[in-house]
Amino acid sequence: SLRHPVLDDQDVDGKVYNPLQNLSSSQQKYSVSNSSLSEFGVLGFELGFSQHNPNSLVCWEAQFGDFFNTAQPIVDQFISSGQDKWYRQSNLVMLLPHGMEGMGPEHSSARMERFLQMCNDDEDCKYEGVSSDQQLWDCNWQIMNVTTPANMFHALRRQMYMKFRKPLVIFTPKSLLRHPLARSSFDEMIPGTSFKPIIPESNDVTKTKKLILCSGKAYYDLFEERAQRGLEEEIAITRIEQLHPFPHSLIEEELRRYPQDTQVSWVQEEHKNAGAWSYVKPRVENHLSLGTELEYIGRGPAASAATGKKKKVPTATLR
Repeated sequence: SLRHPVLDDQDVDGKVYNPLQNLSSSQQKYSVSNSSLSEFGVLGFELGFSQHNPNSLVCWEAQFGDFFNTAQPIVDQFISSGQDKWYRQSNLVMLLPHGMEGMGPEHSSARMERFLQMCNDDEDCKYEGVSSDQQLWDCNWQIMNVTTPANMFHALRRQMYMKFRKPLVIFTPKSLLRHPLARSSFDEMIPGTSFKPIIPESNDVTKTKKLILCSGKAYYDLFEERAQRGLEEEIAITRIEQLHPFPHSLIEEELRRYPQDTQVSWVQEEHKNAGAWSYVKPRVENHLSLGTELEYIGRGPAASAATGKKKKVPTATLR
């Protein structure tokens, strides 16, 4: 927890120990500073620091994702449009805890739909022949909803190794920090491995009747329900980890693996007028057969982000 990065000795006044500053003798300096409870002020400061020192990995994490709302002017005026409008690059990372876990309307949604609406790609374009590197250069920022520790590691590592700088918005997990399935082997973080914009279904898909596309922690709810019902042969689940820039070529490649009559659906835990649905729908349909629509499975539209009742993705999802 960020509340406990420095340990205070209860018996010796003023004696403290910083574990993350004592990992190795050759490590870089690690410092922790308190700040006032002003998202607008602090996010603006972190943005400025990232521009002043582009070789540092500057991360700003909201206590809950929707707390960025009081810093909305910084997001709108400087982060989403910084390179286009101000000719300034930034590698600022915004970490926004996101997930419908019964914590009420003020602690559930990081308002993913707002960030996706400000993305600068064309929903009617398949970006054929455009490399992933070129997409990264052209995009105004990166939007991710990752599901594995390895992908989180690679996302942050890539942020420093890119030859240019782009803001990165990650809708970070809450319950997945403790979820037994949300884990990675160190083999997934060694040289030769890299960030995965999508994580395809790993089972044999020759008998698949339905392909579910999803993003974020909804995957684990679907995975467990599918296993409980024994539907691994009939239902495949593919995760889209990087929403923007949209991984067109990888989606195209993934869809080609399935029988032609496979039903393709999008599942999300957010309400229909929120989350990634309105962003993903036209982009995925660009890669479906002419006249085929992407099916939506999830909650209906609502004005409030959540009700406060702890509900999982409906089991009707897997029908």
